[in-house]
Amino acid sequence: MENQIQRLRERAGDSEKITINLGYVDLGHIDLLVQESFYSNRTDFIRTAIRNLLATHREEVKQSIVRHTLELGLRHYTRADLKAVKAAGEKLHIKVLGLASFAPDVTPALALATIESITVLGAFHAIKAALADRMN
Repeated sequence: MENQIQRLRERAGDSEKITINLGYVDLGHIDLLVQESFYSNRTDFIRTAIRNLLATHREEVKQSIVRHTLELGLRHYTRADLKAVKAAGEKLHIKVLGLASFAPDVTPALALATIESITVLGAFHAIKAALADRMN
């Protein structure tokens, strides 16, 4: 029976927590829709609203990704990746729409030696303090 269970929601590690402020009337409307079982909770409503709005702007987002040459999704850099860049005498210009992350064994010195600039639209899990002057 256990192998028949399907994951319906994102894992906690696959999302980023944000905080928003809403007016009382908007919040009341959301609570009413939750009470009437249109949505399971406030978060379900907000996620659905965001996804629907993003869907209406899908073409604009695609054009912007191409224009800015952004990598879409998850981009993880390992120590080996950065050592290879360093050995080649190159520097990275990182542009990610989604999540950019670095392996825990990437040192600030290695990051500074291999990364020229970083632009992340989304979430950035790394040694931010060391790279602050290179972030756009």
